Amino acid sequence: MFLLVGLGNPEKKHAENRHNIGFVAIDSIAKAFNFPAFRSRFKGLLSEGKINNHPIKLLKPGTYMNNSGEAIGEAMRFFKLTSSQVYVFYDDLDLQPGKCRIRLGGGTGGHNGLRSVQQHIGQNYWRIRLGIGHPGKKDLVLSHVLRNFTETEQTDWLSKLMDTLAENINLLIQGDGNALMSKLALELPSIQKEDTPPNDAPNTNF
Repeated sequence: MFLLVGLGNPEKKHAENRHNIGFVAIDSIAKAFNFPAFRSRFKGLLSEGKINNHPIKLLKPGTYMNNSGEAIGEAMRFFKLTSSQVYVFYDDLDLQPGKCRIRLGGGTGGHNGLRSVQQHIGQNYWRIRLGIGHPGKKDLVLSHVLRNFTETEQTDWLSKLMDTLAENINLLIQGDGNALMSKLALELPSIQKEDTPPNDAPNTNF
């Protein structure tokens, strides 16, 4: 059994924000594998199904980004999971738009959502970083992450990233994050460039 979690903010007005790309990823997986409708559980929304015969729980915390760990901790304890059975999808400013990085364990990278997750379940969970790019200046970060994806972003890379991620999520569940990253790089070659964050862009999120 695995718990796949998207980080984001629950209000409808935030649904298409860059900060909610974690929710978008979870919705894409649910759609690709015909999961049932989400229902209220664990201070969030939960859907349960299977991917390649693996029992999968999809969770979108309803506690807002900065308290995401509350919902995740409750679900993990209820299903008696270890933190290494938890996969967290979230936005990353320091990755180019459409880029994805996957690793087990690590720090928070200045991401407030991850700080909350770490407080409730520790560090040994899977992190799926989904790049949204940096606006170039620190004082523009908040408005950047809370602004909706543009039509150009959705057409140029977001839809392709979400479709490819969902179609190949079995690689992640099998523990082969490298294979999934390689697949994404092949499918989205035009945006898979080396990270070049601005000099005044610390690894900070909101």
